[in-house]
Amino acid sequence: QVQLVESGGGLVQAGGSLRLSCAASGSIFSIRAMGWYRQAPGKQRELVATITRGGSTNYADSVKGRFTISRDNAKNTVYLQMDSLKPEDTAVYYCNADITWYSGSIYYAGDNWGQGTQVTVSS
Repeated sequence: QVQLVESGGGLVQAGGSLRLSCAASGSIFSIRAMGWYRQAPGKQRELVATITRGGSTNYADSVKGRFTISRDNAKNTVYLQMDSLKPEDTAVYYCNADITWYSGSIYYAGDNWGQGTQVTVSS
């Protein structure tokens, strides 16, 4: 059993900053890619940024130069530093991680999602 718990969302004015965190816990064997996605009201969930275990990153064009993804492998945690926030960044942000976990002697692998954290940017 694996859990992803996000924190750090909130209300901020345009131009401000927020830092999201997502910690994975449970019977974890290894974590490969981790990432952040977001879903605004009435829209589909979209990729924001991803990071491999080795630190290679990928960003949506809409956040390049403003958001920075990072991770601490020792803490099974991924971060999203969001600067120069815009009203169009308002959404529920979800953490995602590709995890191998175990239950007894059986190993499982697959995508895991957090519960989401609300980010609201006022104009």
